[in-house]
Amino acid sequence: MANLQDSLKFPQNARFRAIFCYTAAILLAALAMCPPVASQEVSAALLPPVTAAMEPVTSMRISQSTTLPETSSHPFWDRENSILFATSAAFSAADFVVTKDNLHNGGQELNPVTRLFTGSTTALAMNFAGETAGVVGLSYFFHKTGHHKLERAVSLLNISASGAAVTFDLAHR
Repeated sequence: MANLQDSLKFPQNARFRAIFCYTAAILLAALAMCPPVASQEVSAALLPPVTAAMEPVTSMRISQSTTLPETSSHPFWDRENSILFATSAAFSAADFVVTKDNLHNGGQELNPVTRLFTGSTTALAMNFAGETAGVVGLSYFFHKTGHHKLERAVSLLNISASGAAVTFDLAHR
């Protein structure tokens, strides 16, 4: 039981805390820019017209139909996304290999989520494969909702986090 409690403790490494804080800040900023957050604003087109006597309007007439813009301006599996997903998968694979090597040589995993899967190589591989699948899934969600910059930012964030983890692990062998 003590081993499980030790593995669930948050690491006291200053670099890890800094990376975690910046990642959390970026995710919160990305969520703040989503249109559902600002959906409480009332559009002037939805308000009834102002009359001279300020009488309540009981019926509204729509004079012209409006068409919504198409949500996807590019195919999801375009060249840029394919390169980003391949790079993300490559960095996740590199992170897996370096993490596995460090764990077999007596090292310790600093990521509290990944630390739960360090008991076996299969579980560790499933963790990194799930990370890559999660990146593609979240990118697809942003693509379908029309957030094309966030769609690409998810892959870039994962590439930078995996690259930082690989660099840190290689530097502390």
